[in-house]
Amino acid sequence: MRVRSMISTAVAAGLAVALLGAGAVAGERHDAPASGGPPGARAVGDFDFSRPQVVGSGLTVPWGMDFLPDGSALVASRNSGQVQRIRPGQAPEQVAQIAGVAAGGEGGLLGLAVSPAYPQDGWVYVYLTTATDNRIVRFRLSAPQTQQPILTGLARASVHNGGRIAFGPDGMLYAGVGDAGQTSSAQDPRSRNGKILRMRPDGTAPPDNPSSGSLVYSLGHRNVQGLAWDAQGRLHATEFGQSSWDEVNLIVPGGNYGWPVVEGDGNDPRFRDPLLVWPTAQASPSGAAIAGNRLFVAALRGARLWNVPLDGAGGAGTPVAELLGTYGRLRTVEYGPDGWLWVTTSNRDGRGTPAPADDRILRFPPLDGPPPTTPPPTATPQPPTTPPPTTTPQPPIADCLVSWIPNQWTGGFTAEVRITNRGPALSGWALTWSFTADQRITNAWNAQVSQAGTAVTARNVSWNGTIARGGTVSFGIQGTHGTANPPPTGFQFNGATCQLG
Repeated sequence: MRVRSMISTAVAAGLAVALLGAGAVAGERHDAPASGGPPGARAVGDFDFSRPQVVGSGLTVPWGMDFLPDGSALVASRNSGQVQRIRPGQAPEQVAQIAGVAAGGEGGLLGLAVSPAYPQDGWVYVYLTTATDNRIVRFRLSAPQTQQPILTGLARASVHNGGRIAFGPDGMLYAGVGDAGQTSSAQDPRSRNGKILRMRPDGTAPPDNPSSGSLVYSLGHRNVQGLAWDAQGRLHATEFGQSSWDEVNLIVPGGNYGWPVVEGDGNDPRFRDPLLVWPTAQASPSGAAIAGNRLFVAALRGARLWNVPLDGAGGAGTPVAELLGTYGRLRTVEYGPDGWLWVTTSNRDGRGTPAPADDRILRFPPLDGPPPTTPPPTATPQPPTTPPPTTTPQPPIADCLVSWIPNQWTGGFTAEVRITNRGPALSGWALTWSFTADQRITNAWNAQVSQAGTAVTARNVSWNGTIARGGTVSFGIQGTHGTANPPPTGFQFNGATCQLG
């Protein structure tokens, strides 16, 4: 799961969506609206759940998901150990078979994360259960048979394996690791089970972790399966309770979240209380994603998608149940680079009632977006009877033109970024680039901007997603730099290489 944290959400449009539907939550920390704004304004995070598009079907327990730079999704299937590439309008394509997967109970091939520096290093990471442990390995699509372990020896069991992995806005890899049924592990700082772990991309401990030389970032967890960052870089984690309360926790470095001493609210000064809780029948929360000021949580037993407004100050408003009973058990939710919300079902995991097309991957468009369309099938070209004359190939014209207009000072800079669309009209866009020095983005306007290491992604906001052919859109960023501030490289617009002008 690629991190969808947004370094800054554009402030020009507010979020004003009525909290419709049922499913009142017990114990939420705040009951504030998502944010103010003019009546009828739409913001990032508003999706039309009445217009689904099925982009994958006939799968068995799709679990981990993340996106490649071209916008296609990589999906890990728990029981088969397969990694498949999913593109709307095309059949799923197997791109890797992970060796050593021992599927059983809740174990198997679980989380998946694409390196934030993928254009440079090509790494894809997966979390899996083997016959002896849970572990994280990485591989490249160019040589998927070569799989390099970066973390091994996590205790495994038929339940509580955790398994979600994601890169944070700091470029570090985070992993939710379950207690593997050994509840005492969650409070043992020497154990890596019952924890959220934070590591460098090679699996080593960063020097700024809470305890020197340890991967443990937070402890006192039962079974974390969702990781998502908000606009301010705050980590939210979903956690399965035992019999009473499921949780969403706001994670702080070194925080202790109480398991097994506390389930849900404990009001115990030794532990941090959840941001919000649900009765277990309404949730069993697995995947999590944040889009704008909305936290989306995929619920298994609850068979719904929880839509939680975030207030920007670390609190949450009243959750709304979306898709209640419509698709059965929901495992994973991701905010795609296309601006759509992607959701996977989990009805073939042994606890659901599968429909004929299950398991499915669905995506839901932004509320004010165009109706979903399926690209026509690609026709098979027929060989010509007479070979055509040889011609000198002409370089393709880039589908976009990017202007980078900086203003810098000692240690800081701003930049206006202008994009001219030379291709077909668009209803949503994402611009990616790489910094070549130690630049860090601290603010942005007229775009959602996320950064992981040197890799940066800027996505449209609700009012500037439509660009006609020949049209131009602009946004701004602010950041810091070290001794040098060279211009970025590798601009890509919706996956197509851009000309810098």
